[in-house]
Amino acid sequence: MIDWKQEVEKRRDDLIHDLQALLQIESVLDPESAKEGAPFGEGIDRALTHFLEKGEADGFSSKNLDGYAGHLEFGEGEELVGVLCHLDVVPAGDGWSSDPFAAEIRDGRIYARGAIDDKGPTMAAYYAMKIVKELGLDVSKRVRMIFGTDEESNWRCVKHYFKQEEMPTIGFAPDADFPIIYAEKGIFDCEWKQSSAVGAGEGEGARLVSFDSGRRLNMVPDYAEAVVEGLSEEVEASFNAFLADTGLTGEVAATDGRYTFKLEGVSVHGSKPETGKNAGLFLAEFLSAYSFEGDGDAFIRFVNEYLTSDSEGTKLEIADSDEVSGPLTLNAGIMRYTVEEGGKVGMNLRYPVSHDFERTRGILEEASAQFGYELNEIEHLAPHHVPEDHPLIKTLMSVYEEQTGEDGYLISIGGGTYARSLDAGVAFGALFPGEDELAHQKDEYIDIENLMKATAIYAQAIYELAK
Repeated sequence: MIDWKQEVEKRRDDLIHDLQALLQIESVLDPESAKEGAPFGEGIDRALTHFLEKGEADGFSSKNLDGYAGHLEFGEGEELVGVLCHLDVVPAGDGWSSDPFAAEIRDGRIYARGAIDDKGPTMAAYYAMKIVKELGLDVSKRVRMIFGTDEESNWRCVKHYFKQEEMPTIGFAPDADFPIIYAEKGIFDCEWKQSSAVGAGEGEGARLVSFDSGRRLNMVPDYAEAVVEGLSEEVEASFNAFLADTGLTGEVAATDGRYTFKLEGVSVHGSKPETGKNAGLFLAEFLSAYSFEGDGDAFIRFVNEYLTSDSEGTKLEIADSDEVSGPLTLNAGIMRYTVEEGGKVGMNLRYPVSHDFERTRGILEEASAQFGYELNEIEHLAPHHVPEDHPLIKTLMSVYEEQTGEDGYLISIGGGTYARSLDAGVAFGALFPGEDELAHQKDEYIDIENLMKATAIYAQAIYELAK
């Protein structure tokens, strides 16, 4: 009988060293450095090349698909077991206790952007596959680790990959929580953009010069800034009172009759907007107490009427929930306004597996038209659900319970993992029950002991699926 934990322990130092090296590569989407063979920029290309070269040195066959994705593989057989990971990370953001790309070890944890989402779990799964290969165990299927590079944006990587490569028979994505995630909500990324201007100088009231909040649709904005002309001096006291009432941090400064408002919120993953504090929505809520000229007024009223103080779509009348995947959520991840270009709002909507999405799409289009906006689709991922009696789930649940000594259970999430790219795939770790969820947040880390434990689980799981 194989002691999977002992096999992982033999490789502890190498695993940690290799993970630190990977985390030190700033693999954030960078369109400015994109080129043929590196469609998402130099940093992401470095991470993909780094991992594929490492796999080749360890004896795996490798393939790079035009810089969009790649894979490492071993074994023989008609059937294919897939392990789907991603090497891109979201921007680091501010407020870290250490360099977010230094991969510093403190108190038994490795701190870095991507430590838990998804480079730590990726390295755990890689070492798991490496262990099965190095032990020379008999397997009747091929095992393939697939590396995506655009998971945090538009999934162009896996779309490109599966146009050219076969679909794994079964597989898992180490990019979420243990025990097993068997259902993922549908995800709709869209942008409301002003199409019919009211006229920046028309109407009565103050003048909204600019409004800026958010960088990614799948992150709750932790900062917002607005510049306004034509308000009275009392607005400073009103803003400070608003900050006190909400418990938020911010400031207002006046220069030649122009007021600049700054507000700090709390960023979390866009799949759980209710657990964060959306700085843009709070600032729009404050400004909704004032009247503005034309386009600026339409922008503030649009955001306030449909989105503030509501992460479940109640104001839009699209709220819904089911037993498998829970409630619909929406996150206003990007909010912009300038006098020259008007307003736009980028939204990340996640809906239950049984939800009537086409009805919701129609409601969103009608709502936007009322304020002179139009709805533009950016990305739509259909919901994903694997029945609980599927052999894949039974195998992984058995492995989890054997390795942890704890009862397994099934989870549904609002997040999107590469598992939904598979016909039969689930998300499987690497965050254990009770651990802090720090994906997309400052001071993201992975606990080293849990990293070792996850690697043992993945090693046995890969063997059981492939033997």
